[in-house]
Amino acid sequence: MSLITTHVLDSSTGSPARGIAVSLTDATGEQLGAGVTDADGRVSQLGPEALDPGTYRLRFITGEYFASRNQETFFPEVLIAFEVSDAAHYHVPLLLSPFAYSTYRGS
Repeated sequence: MSLITTHVLDSSTGSPARGIAVSLTDATGEQLGAGVTDADGRVSQLGPEALDPGTYRLRFITGEYFASRNQETFFPEVLIAFEVSDAAHYHVPLLLSPFAYSTYRGS
């Protein structure tokens, strides 16, 4: 199982956001993994099973998601930087709407 997972919920519709491309990069910008959210808005295999401590980034391509719904958005992409400090599982959800987003460390 991937050390990093994510889940995207479209808070404007109250449903999972299917079809969003997501990539995981390290602090140098090297891509470590990529995936697309499934019907439940999840990417469960997003990179390696282990990561060194450090800063990593998840990039969500949200503009294409909203364009496919003929909906204007202020955020064509969302970039979330976070710290990995140990070998624990890191779940990084994204709550998304056309003009706002929030995130947190999930379980």
